[in-house]
Amino acid sequence: MDFVDEVRIYCKAGDGGAGCVSFLREKYIPRGGPDGGDGGDGGSIIFEVSPHLNTLQPFRRRRHFKAESGRPGQGKKQHGRKGKDLIVKVPPGTMVFDEETGLLLADLTEIGQKWIAAKGGKGGKGNARFVSAARQAPRYAQKGMPGEERRLRLELKLIADIGLIGLPNAGKSTLLSRVSAARPKVADYPFTTLVPQLGVIELSDDRFLVMADIPGLIEEAHLGAGMGLEFLRHVERTRVLLYVIDVSEGVDKAIDTLKLLRKELKEYSGDLLKKAQAVCFNKVDIGLNELDKKRLKDYCKTLKMSCFFISALTGEGIDHLKEALYKLSEKAKKLEEISKNSKKHI
Repeated sequence: MDFVDEVRIYCKAGDGGAGCVSFLREKYIPRGGPDGGDGGDGGSIIFEVSPHLNTLQPFRRRRHFKAESGRPGQGKKQHGRKGKDLIVKVPPGTMVFDEETGLLLADLTEIGQKWIAAKGGKGGKGNARFVSAARQAPRYAQKGMPGEERRLRLELKLIADIGLIGLPNAGKSTLLSRVSAARPKVADYPFTTLVPQLGVIELSDDRFLVMADIPGLIEEAHLGAGMGLEFLRHVERTRVLLYVIDVSEGVDKAIDTLKLLRKELKEYSGDLLKKAQAVCFNKVDIGLNELDKKRLKDYCKTLKMSCFFISALTGEGIDHLKEALYKLSEKAKKLEEISKNSKKHI
């Protein structure tokens, strides 16, 4: 399945059914009076966050959504049936914008969360509702109200515990395939990952992490170079940023790469550098002495970031990395909850 993270759709909720104009006509009950029933309400279009989706691909095949209209009322005060709501499944991390104004209408992040994208029209009242002392036999009823009509833009920002950041061919895809059941494309040339990939890291029955391997970053990505903005959009929703650095070309090159990656994140949004971060120096199996490791550790200390030395190819250092990432993620999660609670009390 292709990865799609932005689509435009049209939504039309159901119209309300018309009220009925009717008069009771039964044997032995002359002039029985008005008995027109109400029309049913139109169905609404409701977005629901599904755990089984991680792309907006289904919206490529279907762009128009229309809910069922309410049925008209009938005689004997029979109300029309309500139109069925149309439930539209969306992946977690879906942001809904009004296509015309650009206004953010909803940010759907929690599994099972629901939001009414277009509200169904109200059913019209039948003539039985308009009886009064001055008007004993009203010969009119209300028409149903039209359902809401909207043009929306959906934008997906992946939600993950760990987001892998690195230059093309740094070994991110290999790392993801090593720690999870995900099978991203792996090759010895750059830009093998052209769309974000998700993998679940299972440490035990009740401990797991969601890791996102996102297309490789290059210089001036914040200006749209390479995968540019398509990549950086998804970084915003990751809890911990893990820089994956290739150390096979030497310590100086590795440090320059880390500086470049942090610079691109800062240029895109200064808030990204406020997230929990760590550095993973990959391909140590090619050769990295203790002096080189100490130099890299000292540099990471100046940035107040933990660093790890691994080989995604051979598996060296992977178990230690997974445990450390879980602890970082749990710490970041607690800080998020504290921040949310403090905002509620303001």
